[in-house]
Amino acid sequence: MPKLWFVVKREYLTRVATKGFIISTVAIPLFIIGLIVFQVMMAARQPLHTLRISIADETGQLGEITASLLAKQKLPDGRPAFLVSHVYEHPPSPESLRPKLTTMTRRQQLDGYLWIPSGVASGQKPELVVANPGAFPMLDPFTSALREAMIATRLKSQGVRVENLSTLLRASGVRLIHLTGKGESEDRGQAFVIAIAMATVLYGSLLMYGLTTMRSVLEEKTTRMMEILVSSVRPFELLAGKILGVAAVGLTQFLIWAISGGLLAAYGFRMVRGANPAGSGFHIDLPPAVLAYAVIYFIIGYFLFAAMYAAVGSVVSSEQDAQQLQMPITLLLVGSYILFGIVMRDPNSSVSVTLSMIPFFAPILMVIRIALEAPPLWQIGLSLLLLVLATLGVIYASARVYRVGILMYGKKPSLVEIFRWLRYS
Repeated sequence: MPKLWFVVKREYLTRVATKGFIISTVAIPLFIIGLIVFQVMMAARQPLHTLRISIADETGQLGEITASLLAKQKLPDGRPAFLVSHVYEHPPSPESLRPKLTTMTRRQQLDGYLWIPSGVASGQKPELVVANPGAFPMLDPFTSALREAMIATRLKSQGVRVENLSTLLRASGVRLIHLTGKGESEDRGQAFVIAIAMATVLYGSLLMYGLTTMRSVLEEKTTRMMEILVSSVRPFELLAGKILGVAAVGLTQFLIWAISGGLLAAYGFRMVRGANPAGSGFHIDLPPAVLAYAVIYFIIGYFLFAAMYAAVGSVVSSEQDAQQLQMPITLLLVGSYILFGIVMRDPNSSVSVTLSMIPFFAPILMVIRIALEAPPLWQIGLSLLLLVLATLGVIYASARVYRVGILMYGKKPSLVEIFRWLRYS
């Protein structure tokens, strides 16, 4: 045990005391926050101006109504969102009008033009022609205005006159209520946000710290430091010490990020509540049980994958060989991250339950199920039992490979040779 503690302390201190750890711990959150702040600032400074458009209506019935509906659209400062400079109804020469409008748009005399074809009633689609490729959000107001114009025209043809069609067509929104253990809460997508965030964090963490364990073994092996270490420490103690040491580094880093993020989120929430006390903005409720399960699955999952990555690092002698041999392990992580879409669509389906029971997928997929809708306790217990048994089996096999591979140099061993090492006494 003292030797194991020595290895754990060495692995921990040699990484935490480095400039790279300090820089990454501070720089990564600052970089992410900086990107968010920069986008918010750019969005706030982006000038909003009235868009100049023209409408060419081959039907002769929709242009004026569409223009009047667009004129009701307002910018946040109260100015009109669209200024319809001209409405061409039944253009006598569409072949010459369209190039003219295109030229005006290219010369920025217009921000764009709406072309309503004569066959729009039979399914032919209108076209919004713009020079700015980022004008996709403009489609929604044009689509709504044109839809209302077509309905108004059809009602008028039936002898029905409607003064305010938008009021007639206004639909009542439906609130999504999520049943929780504490009662009911309005779900505005926060459950999906939590699930996606947890899947991304778990995937990135397991991959990053698993590869760190592999590189640690490979580095000491290539520098011949391993020969000195195994002379005083048993291979199993060395393997366990490396896994525990890197795990402690990861938990330290995440603890710093969690405390900093919690303080920042609390400050931001107080600022929002102070600016809008009556507001009911987007609220994320992360139950402590979900966070606890995420930590448990992360720790056990880390031991599972770190043991496999350490075994890979022990049987190769170069970074290039390690990249090839670690690919199947990485694919297990990538596969679990890709499959989380199936679980999010229906967390309690038979496919989702089966996938979350597979030990190599459980650290990500079961946490997603718990975040979306807590499964029965027996499923969580069975998943943890299978994960622990698989982890113990992988650690046992990795230790047997590790004790032989750490002193093997030269040609990369084949899979047959690696399996033969498992039978060595």
